Amino acid sequence: MKRALICLVTLGSMAAAAGEATYVFRSEEDAATPADATVCAQSPFGSNVRLGASLWSIKTRKHNGRVVEEQRKKIGRATACLELTNVMFPQGLVQNFYVRFDLPQGAYVAQGTCTVSSNAVPQPFIILAGCTLRIVSGPAGSLGGMVTSSSIFNPLRRPGYSTGSIWTLQEYLLDAAPSHHDDEDD
Repeated sequence: MKRALICLVTLGSMAAAAGEATYVFRSEEDAATPADATVCAQSPFGSNVRLGASLWSIKTRKHNGRVVEEQRKKIGRATACLELTNVMFPQGLVQNFYVRFDLPQGAYVAQGTCTVSSNAVPQPFIILAGCTLRIVSGPAGSLGGMVTSSSIFNPLRRPGYSTGSIWTLQEYLLDAAPSHHDDEDD
């Protein structure tokens, strides 16, 4: 009992010292940034869809949060690996997803699932989905965290719709004052 209490106190102390960082960025499928097959080879499931993307910082309106610039500055690249089990993308379909984000502060690998919200808005076979992923590895000092998305998949490559996502990456850090994650204000 005493040993368990000491472990809980120690873990609680470590959690209190952890810092937190949140990043919001856009990914867009990009032929100039092909998927890295070695990333998908590390996936814990067999992926049959591989996507390469450029990562972009975004700009939002201060008073309401609306995105006004989706590709402010290129900040990195990503490889996404999907286990697609139904090409009709029915609403509610849950699929395995594995991704590596290469960002200025380092590489993050995350895995989890994406769920189809719609397969007909704004047109048939424009797929809207949301992903919830656990960070399985990150740069030095990262304790892990999660990555979520609001995603659009355009499998028919219809003009006017890009395959891409708005991502929120939330990580917990070993150091409460993470100097390696800080950068300039916009």
